[in-house]
Amino acid sequence: MPNRLASATSPYLLQHADNPVDWWEWGDEAFAEARRRDVPVLISVGYAACHWCHVMAHESFEDPATAAFMNEHFVCVKVDREERPDVDAVYMAATQAMTGSGGWPMTVFATPDGRPFFCGTYFPPRRVHQMPSFPEVLAALAAAWTGSRDEVLTSADTIADALGQRPAAGADGPSGGDLVDERVVARALGGIAATFDERDGGFGGAPKFPPSMVLEWLLRHHARTGDADALAMVRRTLDAMARGGMYDQLAGGFARYSVDATWTVPHFEKMLYDNALLLRVYLHAWRLTGDPLDRRVVEETAAWLLADLRTGEGGFASALDADSEGREGAFYAWTPAQLRDVLGDDDGAWAAHAFGVTAEGTFEHGASVLQLQDDPAAARRATVRDRLRDARETRPRPARDDKVVSAWNGLAVAALAEAGALLDRPEWVDAARRCARLLADLHTRTDADGGDRLVRTSRDGVVGTAAGVLEDYADVAEGYLALAAVTGEHEWSARAQRLLTTVLAHFGDGDGGLFDTADDETDPVLGALRRPQDPADGPTPAGPPAAAAVLVSLGAATGSLALREAAVAALRDPLRLAARYPRAAGTALATAEALLDGPREVAVVGRPDDPATQALHRSALASAAPGLVVAVGDPDHLGPDAPALLHDRPLVDGRPAAYVCRGFVCDRPTTDPTALTHNLHHDQR
Repeated sequence: MPNRLASATSPYLLQHADNPVDWWEWGDEAFAEARRRDVPVLISVGYAACHWCHVMAHESFEDPATAAFMNEHFVCVKVDREERPDVDAVYMAATQAMTGSGGWPMTVFATPDGRPFFCGTYFPPRRVHQMPSFPEVLAALAAAWTGSRDEVLTSADTIADALGQRPAAGADGPSGGDLVDERVVARALGGIAATFDERDGGFGGAPKFPPSMVLEWLLRHHARTGDADALAMVRRTLDAMARGGMYDQLAGGFARYSVDATWTVPHFEKMLYDNALLLRVYLHAWRLTGDPLDRRVVEETAAWLLADLRTGEGGFASALDADSEGREGAFYAWTPAQLRDVLGDDDGAWAAHAFGVTAEGTFEHGASVLQLQDDPAAARRATVRDRLRDARETRPRPARDDKVVSAWNGLAVAALAEAGALLDRPEWVDAARRCARLLADLHTRTDADGGDRLVRTSRDGVVGTAAGVLEDYADVAEGYLALAAVTGEHEWSARAQRLLTTVLAHFGDGDGGLFDTADDETDPVLGALRRPQDPADGPTPAGPPAAAAVLVSLGAATGSLALREAAVAALRDPLRLAARYPRAAGTALATAEALLDGPREVAVVGRPDDPATQALHRSALASAAPGLVVAVGDPDHLGPDAPALLHDRPLVDGRPAAYVCRGFVCDRPTTDPTALTHNLHHDQR
């Protein structure tokens, strides 16, 4: 019989709806039930594409005896970390503090008021070496709650006190007026270069995650300064990822990370956020260098997003699972015999060589993950790829987590809008516009004060109950601004401004920084522990520097010094972090590059159907100037939503023109796209 999760909107929670565990969703009711029964709360946090979450569910949560003990001694709460990043952040901080590491599944035991007293991750059904079994953990904690309550509560108090202390972001970092200067960037460059893997690309050793935000920073730094070393780190990393097993050589799109240092074998789930971020990084690299590999990755990844992740409502699903047929990677791996079965002996042997498929295999069961270390004949590669992709479609497919997350869809809007404009693919711009419309119409509500408020998720056109967090506001605003720059539809920049007005009104910490939750939408259980505030990038841009980035852009578009000042203040902790941990501060450093460069602003004025207007617009969008702000509009028909950057910008001798400004100083307008390109490319500080 289904449990309470049967009515959830999260696909991850729905995966557990038939467990014998009497699961509750996160909420006041669960904690009230724990107080009524005087039992601890067991909080299990995971996500739909998490392989080890599935393993623990099968081993423990589907086991009747384990479930019966859980139900008798605990109130059990299941949390989708992607739906509730605020819950995940607070309890992950506790888990890392108690164990020195973290990950998913995350298993937390808390008092009925939510204070954690024991934390861990995956526990096996039977003891493995020094790792206790899950039944042993359950029994020990149930006994401690009844027999050693005072010690448990003392431990909970100690952990809660530690969580309530604001973590230091790096006391030896910049402060005050020195927040954004060349010294900050130089120190971070030294730190990131020291961890660069010159042979295989990326930073650090195994496992290797795609360093999307760091690569974006390095591209901006090269564009601003001409630093060849920064570009070389980007180039080696992008090439290695695109040719390795983390990239789907048949359909496009990237897996979550590589389990090794050579990008050979991935952890196979494919996430929307990774692919939106990487699509944009490869696009910006192509814009800067013209490398055909970058363009191919952009085209294939955009096609995969539209084919495999787009929902019926026009949004994008969160992820594809790593598993199919009960095995991780079964959908993606090949043996030489399987290649011959599909392609015949000649093409099968060619494909085995081209894609690195060996008799020994690079993965499990003698199978290999496809790689493309060389550049075989393009026509033959394309033909073989299509035949293999068609054959692969007959295999059982990985499951799809089809919830629509506001932040990640904002990232997708930005990537598809820019890629569609730069590569002349209007269907991608249309997809970005449709997704933005879903975010504006379904994910946004108007509060009592007239402000725009976001929800975190929806599924099948039904919104979830979780409020949007800071990354949702920042990334959706980023998507809106990119869409406005590409289309000239000023509704989107106005919507971005309304979201940022909400950020400044409800997310501030009183000292210029930004919390991850709104002051009137912070969960009371979490608020009693620690209101989340994380300056460090993870798989996605951290909320505070992401908000700073869009505050910089909007400040430039509107001429608002106050917005620029708010952006600089919000960068305080992220840039202090950059001094010591630059790999966790790519977004902040990319934003610093924009501030150091201006950012530059380009107002293109003219009729939208005039080829001369379009040529100037294309030239502006093709510039790699860090954080460049572009606005386009007809000076004779500017609506109320048009940004201030377009005001009082007349045509020049009746012809469309581009106005380039930086630091409150504007150059003479030009009607020549070539001159505009030269201005934006060569005017470096």
